[in-house]
Amino acid sequence: MNDSFPYIVDLKSPTGIVSYIFLVVLISWLISRIIRYSILLFINSKQSDRFGRTSIQFLRNSVKFFVGLVALVVVVMTIPSLRSKATLIFSGAGIIAAIIGFAAQAALSNLIAGAFIVIFKPFRVGDYIKLDDTRVGIVEDITLRHTVINNFENKRLIIPNSVISTDSVLNHTIQDSNVLSFNNFKLGLRADIDLARSIIQEEAIKLPMVMDSDASTIDVRVIDIHESYIHMRAYVWMNEPFQEFRGKCALKEAVHKRFISEGVDLPIPISKIERIEDSINND
Repeated sequence: MNDSFPYIVDLKSPTGIVSYIFLVVLISWLISRIIRYSILLFINSKQSDRFGRTSIQFLRNSVKFFVGLVALVVVVMTIPSLRSKATLIFSGAGIIAAIIGFAAQAALSNLIAGAFIVIFKPFRVGDYIKLDDTRVGIVEDITLRHTVINNFENKRLIIPNSVISTDSVLNHTIQDSNVLSFNNFKLGLRADIDLARSIIQEEAIKLPMVMDSDASTIDVRVIDIHESYIHMRAYVWMNEPFQEFRGKCALKEAVHKRFISEGVDLPIPISKIERIEDSINND
């Protein structure tokens, strides 16, 4: 490049230097676009491999930065006026690096944390993760600076890598996509527990995301008996964690309708029960 470009532009004139820098920037931009597009095509062909997809997507996000860095080095080393000052520039690089490092601690920590996330893989692109009650969703992207999570309202949570790498992360899909869903129900104190259990089991196996095909294999237990209701819980295995909340809602609605239609006693506050019993006794 050092031998060929002087024949195209004059690297000793300001106009030639500006033209040369524009040409290098244009070429580096084209190279970056080509590499990023090629990686995108490869990612789309490997959607089933989340581990590889995460690493490749992180690499794609890094291409622009590293190609730009190479272009900067090329400009400095091929322009004579800059190359002659390169020794002076590099001699002060230690001081400059210290200043830049102090000013960009957050950026560097995000970059390092992002690399650690890709290497150690606590979560991957496509995983369903939860940090707390408000930060939950699907990992959409891991960039040099931040991780993008698409929550179930189709809103994006932009979390710095340095923050998410130090938080405790609940990963629903790191090993497999099967999840055990806890579904709680309240019955009246005089309810037929066996009838309620069979209704819950029958309605659970109707859900498309439920793994069990036999109602008797779905475990429904009495968790506790309170002063005004019986607490029952159904343990339902689902093969689609992204649909768990929808499945829980559908099951509760279906079970409640069956409880009403089949006369299963629903919880009533104990004070109201006492008032009803007093009214009956007085009559």
